[in-house]
Amino acid sequence: MPDTTFFTTLPPRTVSAIAADLGAEVIRGGEVIVSAVAPLSGKDGGAIAFMGDRKFLSALRETRAACVIVHPSMVEHVPDGVAIIASRQAQADWARTSMMLHAPRRLTRSIPLSEAAEDDTVVTEPGVVIGEGARIGRGSYIGANTVIGSGVQIGRDCVIGSNASLTFCLLGDRVKVYSGVRIGESGFGAAVSRDGPIDIPQLGRVILQDNVTIGANSCVDRGAYDDTVIGENTKIDNLVMIGHNCVIGRNNLMAANTGISGSVTTGDNVIFGGKAGIGDHINIGEGARVAAGAGVLADIPPGETWSGYPAKPLRQFLRETVWLSKQVAHRKGSKESQA
Repeated sequence: MPDTTFFTTLPPRTVSAIAADLGAEVIRGGEVIVSAVAPLSGKDGGAIAFMGDRKFLSALRETRAACVIVHPSMVEHVPDGVAIIASRQAQADWARTSMMLHAPRRLTRSIPLSEAAEDDTVVTEPGVVIGEGARIGRGSYIGANTVIGSGVQIGRDCVIGSNASLTFCLLGDRVKVYSGVRIGESGFGAAVSRDGPIDIPQLGRVILQDNVTIGANSCVDRGAYDDTVIGENTKIDNLVMIGHNCVIGRNNLMAANTGISGSVTTGDNVIFGGKAGIGDHINIGEGARVAAGAGVLADIPPGETWSGYPAKPLRQFLRETVWLSKQVAHRKGSKESQA
């Protein structure tokens, strides 16, 4: 179930009613009532899930959802007792169902600092907007024109720069968020449908643990369903992008222009050089290093340094670079000798 601090749960619906709005077919369980959306692996017995790729077949067979949306060819794999909606665009229809059952809470009313602050040591510069239910811990400082969304929790002794926006997020103590940062915006997710791509609602949060620093104009997207998490004491430079559902370990260092795609997991003490790019669903082991400009398309084992595009272990990259340079020089020499 999405966090009700940040999302409104809309009235439950029957499977038949949902299918009718989607223009999809009910295979069984039309009378079943669902109240939330969830992934196949979720344990919410009143939720509706979907399977859009055969690689998740084992998760489908073990799902505890009340209902699943699946391609007609996958119906036979749905466990007994689970309601079924058959659709040739399962992910898109699940996204539409999400909007039927959940809605993000909007900042419809601001509250005075006295209502949000732990005590009078909290300071805000002119133009700060604070949403209902937000809380700001003792000793924190908020820069001019920053927006603190409804329900956002900010710990003690935090420093938030000017013109930043914090939504759908929880911050620990001594967190620094510099000017222009965007925390908690929707992650990038779109599903193919007959009517073209549609946005997939993002129903997770962002959690910044103690002593995290986020550099100016960086973005940390909230999770699609689970949370995006930045571990303790991780330091992030300016103009860094962290996609939805990432789980970043403790003591990570990310130089400017690093881009982390969705669902990346890193261990503790990982270092990223400037303009490093990480593909989605990549695991990077503890103590690994990613060289500047590297494009990572495969998991990196703990302690290794990778470089290049596509990135590979540093020694292999250097050997291949030297070999290629020699080949070019040799061919150039051969052509010159023939001239």
